[in-house]
Amino acid sequence: LMLAAGVWGGLVQAGGSLRLSCAASGFTFDDYAIGWFRQAPGKEREGVSCISSSDGSTYYLNSVKGRFTISSDNAKNTVYLQMNSLKPEDTAVYYCAAIGFCSGSYFYWPLRDHWGKGTQVTVSS
Repeated sequence: LMLAAGVWGGLVQAGGSLRLSCAASGFTFDDYAIGWFRQAPGKEREGVSCISSSDGSTYYLNSVKGRFTISSDNAKNTVYLQMNSLKPEDTAVYYCAAIGFCSGSYFYWPLRDHWGKGTQVTVSS
């Protein structure tokens, strides 16, 4: 199972936008939901958003609702996270991961070997 996360840019001013991508390989894409997680310095890792491959259900962390949009291109086995109106507090290392379940209210935490490598997002004030 491999997940490759990337971002166009990575350093942006507050109010700006970035798009993260997560390309999946080595597993059946439809068997998993894909989640985005982030970890800021000195803070615990938190779930930001996820999307279910079975029914398209999505979850968003309250602090990103209305600003972030997750989408999936099943033909490309790729999940995107469009991040708009970015704030300095969005600064973190972002990770994508394959998870067993995602709904509008909760999601499963990824298994240890289901994480992709992180990608840095920095939002300057």
